[in-house]
Amino acid sequence: MKLVYRRVFYYTLGILVMTLGIALTIQSKLGTSPFDALLVGLYRTFGLTIGSWEIVVGFSMIVFNAIAEKRRPELLAVATSLFTGVGIDFWVFAIRGWMHPDQFLPQFLCLTVGMMIAGIGIAVNLQADFAPNPFDRMMLVVSSLTGWNVTVSRALISIFLVLLAALFGGAIGLGTVLITLFSGAIIHKCMGWIDKLDRHFVPDPRKTGQTINDRY
Repeated sequence: MKLVYRRVFYYTLGILVMTLGIALTIQSKLGTSPFDALLVGLYRTFGLTIGSWEIVVGFSMIVFNAIAEKRRPELLAVATSLFTGVGIDFWVFAIRGWMHPDQFLPQFLCLTVGMMIAGIGIAVNLQADFAPNPFDRMMLVVSSLTGWNVTVSRALISIFLVLLAALFGGAIGLGTVLITLFSGAIIHKCMGWIDKLDRHFVPDPRKTGQTINDRY
């Protein structure tokens, strides 16, 4: 598979899988990630859809990043927010009719499965290295502007998002804590699996006698 096609495949599949995971965490009713908690809060307060607010908030982050770095907004990041918003709305609509966990055990199971699926989707999307995620880009921008490391920058942005989500009655709960604590480790582990899988289907040309041009 040519490199560009492979990257588009990983990009599209990653968003599709990631948004399914996000929808499951929302449906668990135990809390979502800080970013998604804000989206749910805006939806509860102002209407529209959760996916629509993904697009609005994502675009706002893109504008902030562009102003902070004094350059043009990243158009591919706009596409990422758009596709992610559409994906969230699609999956929320698809599972809402048949999945209604109303006790802690099925809710926790829904949350856990959602965390895992979202982690796999993010890992697949990162494998594409194709279009920037507005939240991750903001994390790097804040780190560059303040001199703080990436971990501190991400933590502070997450705290700010949780406060905003609380203001709008967002989906904050046990899931928010668990996702904040464990999503990084899940994504890191999944990235290793995806990379090994990718190398299995697209072997290193140095071990097969191929050249880079032969592969792509």
